[in-house]
Amino acid sequence: MNRLNDTAFTDAEKRFVPYMMSSDPTPDLSVEIALMLQDAGVEAIEWGVPYSDPLADGPVIQQAGQRALKNGGSLTVSLQKMKEARAKGLTVPSVLFTYVNPVLSYGFTKLIEELKDYGFDGLLIPDLPYEESHEYRALCREKGISLIPLIAPSSKSRVEKITKEADGFVYYVTSLGVTGTRESFSETLKEEINTVKSFSKVPVLAGFGISTPEHVQYFQEHADGAIVGSALVRKIASLEDSLKNPEEKDAALNEIKAFVQNLISY
Repeated sequence: MNRLNDTAFTDAEKRFVPYMMSSDPTPDLSVEIALMLQDAGVEAIEWGVPYSDPLADGPVIQQAGQRALKNGGSLTVSLQKMKEARAKGLTVPSVLFTYVNPVLSYGFTKLIEELKDYGFDGLLIPDLPYEESHEYRALCREKGISLIPLIAPSSKSRVEKITKEADGFVYYVTSLGVTGTRESFSETLKEEINTVKSFSKVPVLAGFGISTPEHVQYFQEHADGAIVGSALVRKIASLEDSLKNPEEKDAALNEIKAFVQNLISY
């Protein structure tokens, strides 16, 4: 079963989806953070794979990837740790967020064939152009995996073409450039999101730069949900030492949980 197609996700009134870097601060702690995010009330999780050249990521997530790589993180470890999280009780949908080069090194067909067994429902590859994704999209559908498209401001015809093929959800990029927190967004976003929603049969979630409860509320009103990455990754980084200290770990996890619940307290 693809959890992104389950009514718990498709029929949710509002959706909050956090991005986290697997293996940051350690592989085992990332499993505990994922379970904590579920307890905090998120609707799904984007599970980032550490990579040395993450073109779509801003400095906060780049640094998290470097920490994760130093701690033994990799695509293989990311897969294994999601399987471990499922065994420990993770039930919300999960999307593997990675880049083309690690996937090619692992084997594109091999990865898609194995994702379900590791507990994933979706795959998101920001540097895979839509025009080169058709073969992989077909294989994902065959294997019950949603290949999530990213849509940035573009021509209406291209937006329509990409959106109508979307599965799982559409990731609407709220601003051009890399990920990272922002103070404000374009005044045209509401109209642009409405255009994407008019073509889409799946939820449209907005991401890139969303970092405050007000941002989350705005995009849950105009889109079908909000994705938060850099703000959460920064919070986890600020608590790295406490998370690694057995005597302080629970308090640190609870602090991250409270941070997330504050974001979604609409």
